[in-house]
Amino acid sequence: MAETRGVLLPAYVVADESASMGPYQRELDEGVTSLCEGLRASPMLAAKLRLAVLGFSDDVQVRLAVADMRTETTVPRLQIRGLTRYRSAFDDLLHRIPADIRWLRSEGYRVHRPVVFFLSDGQPTDGDAWRAPHAELTDKYRSPAAPNIVACGIGDAEARTMVEVATRPEFAFVAKAGADLGQAISEFFHALTASLVASSQALGSGEPTLVVQRPEHFTLAIDEVVL
Repeated sequence: MAETRGVLLPAYVVADESASMGPYQRELDEGVTSLCEGLRASPMLAAKLRLAVLGFSDDVQVRLAVADMRTETTVPRLQIRGLTRYRSAFDDLLHRIPADIRWLRSEGYRVHRPVVFFLSDGQPTDGDAWRAPHAELTDKYRSPAAPNIVACGIGDAEARTMVEVATRPEFAFVAKAGADLGQAISEFFHALTASLVASSQALGSGEPTLVVQRPEHFTLAIDEVVL
């Protein structure tokens, strides 16, 4: 049997590119740049990660295919466009993640369960259409590569929706009322980078775990109970 080249954690940044994010293009660009630079600055940790950046609106556009940030020289740029169609994101991940894992395994790596960092500033404009692909994506029986999903909502994104998108209640966050949205986006990327660095460190230990940092100016999303 061929020797394993190492163990990897695939991480997907899935960012809302809808028109309402337009005022925050600079913060999005700076956030993605800081994420890439942060991983490049820690090559020992980046070696354990593979990063993808996806922009979603009417469809999904690949801004960075799953990549080794030690050797990736480009910085992905998100492009503002279209509506907030959640279904496009989950339809894409449903097919993309298994394909990426098969490729990484064919390259000789063992692969831990992927993590998705989902950021949106609004409610889905496609109603409940996203629920079916999301349910299949997160069902470990139907999708053995089902990812952990960390959901962060800003602006008009509602707490109950982030709770439904996230795979665990403690993985759902919303920006505090009155928070500056540009600053919230910056804090999202800061926490994302810190989470990946900490998770990468954990991969090298005897007890690998996913570490999720709460962004500053965010609170845990708690949905309302209706009886």
